[in-house]
Amino acid sequence: MIIVMQRQATPAQVDGVVQYIRDNGLQEHVSRGAELTIIGAIGDENKLDLAHLEILPGVERATRIAKQYKIVARDTHPQGSVVNVRGIPVGGPQVQIIGGPCSVETQEQMNLSADAVAAAGCSMMRGGAFKPRTSPYAFQGLGVTGLEYFQKAAKRHNLPVVTELMDVRMLDTFMAYDVDVIQIGARNMQNFDLLKEVGRVNKPVILKRGLSATIAEWLMAAEYIAAGGNHNIIFCERGIRTFETAYRNVLDITAIPVLKRETHLPVIVDPSHAGGKAWMVPALAQAAVAAGADGLLIEMHPSPCDAWCDADQALTPEELKTLMGSLRAIAQAIGRHV
Repeated sequence: MIIVMQRQATPAQVDGVVQYIRDNGLQEHVSRGAELTIIGAIGDENKLDLAHLEILPGVERATRIAKQYKIVARDTHPQGSVVNVRGIPVGGPQVQIIGGPCSVETQEQMNLSADAVAAAGCSMMRGGAFKPRTSPYAFQGLGVTGLEYFQKAAKRHNLPVVTELMDVRMLDTFMAYDVDVIQIGARNMQNFDLLKEVGRVNKPVILKRGLSATIAEWLMAAEYIAAGGNHNIIFCERGIRTFETAYRNVLDITAIPVLKRETHLPVIVDPSHAGGKAWMVPALAQAAVAAGADGLLIEMHPSPCDAWCDADQALTPEELKTLMGSLRAIAQAIGRHV
């Protein structure tokens, strides 16, 4: 940790900071310049209270050097991790495509969706049985009935299911229905009680980025899950909120290489929620694969015009199949495959 003293800091104030460092079991390195005195704290900086340091007399600011996230940091696993979903590797040379509707509506709709997802060559299926909606009057999902529809449809093609968990109280139900991948949505990225609970189960978790979350906040949210013992975490960039209104969210392509540098865990992208319009999805999906994403979460509905939610961003089965062809070409160009 680096502590920068104020220009007018007295020797006694410098000694006070040094004593605080020593009292916490660390050593100090004091550098006195012509105008500023800078103190380096050497040792386990987690023992130091940053907020307390910054209110000590004479302190201008204090900055941590070590990353607060430990388990998810690439330093702990330099070669990168692969998360296994029922034998399907997320991370590594293969780019995994997860397709399906925004929400589970009927058994027929899910059967048709599963048929289309399998026909397009997707490795997993997505669908929401529980839906977080901005309006309390909008369709909130079918709940447990939706899980039943989803599992029946997916089993016809042996597709692992990906669905969102919103409430800690439903975790046991998700386990009972053998959900393959638990998704934590953007609005729950910092629901720390929920993160702690999914950290205690042996299930892969897709952690979506919060609407206005920084990379550091996102990584720390993943650390909550990892600290509970569950290291099967997949980051999902889904666009962030900015001033722009021409599209639903701003897809942060830069987040892909940044995360790849910071964490050993896989990174996937949700181009559907980023653009918010079906015509944008192919370009965003292609850009994500080119930038190094380990997978995509793509919305597809057998009849988008009849979708109960997010109809504008859902691809048709044919559009998904066409997109898969272009994704294969891009993946091959960068030494990967779909």
